[in-house]
Amino acid sequence: MTLFHFGNCFALAYFPYFITYKCSGLSEYNAFWRCVQAGATYLFVQLCKMLFLATFFPTWEGGANAYDFIGEFMKATVDLADLVGLHLVMSRNAGKGEYKIMVAAMGWATAELIMSRCIPLWVGARGIEFDWKYIQMSIDSNISLVHYIAMAALVWMFTRYDLPKHYRLPLTFLLGVSVYKAFFMESFVHVFLLGSWTALLVKAVITGLLSLSSLTLFVTLVHSN
Repeated sequence: MTLFHFGNCFALAYFPYFITYKCSGLSEYNAFWRCVQAGATYLFVQLCKMLFLATFFPTWEGGANAYDFIGEFMKATVDLADLVGLHLVMSRNAGKGEYKIMVAAMGWATAELIMSRCIPLWVGARGIEFDWKYIQMSIDSNISLVHYIAMAALVWMFTRYDLPKHYRLPLTFLLGVSVYKAFFMESFVHVFLLGSWTALLVKAVITGLLSLSSLTLFVTLVHSN
């Protein structure tokens, strides 16, 4: 039974990535090693972020139930490095914009999936007691994939040299939402005391709205040129 539960969690977390890789056309371009390079860039960026946070942001020493909004906001600002990393990945790849976006997003999201969810799923989902948090973790990995595809698309559009000026403001706003989304979610959950399923639903809705807005801007920008 525990192996069956682990198989369900594993399939729910990893198969959407495999399906996205196959159906997006990346396999036809032999983009596997490009995605691996994007994942290596993710690891390097995360290492730099951890060193920066450990150096300039000491551990919060407030009460057990206190939430350091200012400190968490400053820590979330460090996630701007993800935008730089995605831009570096896309700038090193030649090809259409869609290809660059999918390579960067797939490599970035897959590296995060392996580094942050592989061991917890392997250790926890095979435990004796059933726990819904591993199903939630698997669903959250799919939300992260959509999030990084939207973020990569926003970065690609924002860094175009021929970007019309009236696109700058909505792109800047959406990039800000994508960077600070985790901070907004944590603050929202802390203030309104949301349950785990409700928080996951809110995260999915916010990510969906962000992705639809990014897709609308992307289609409009591509067809306008």
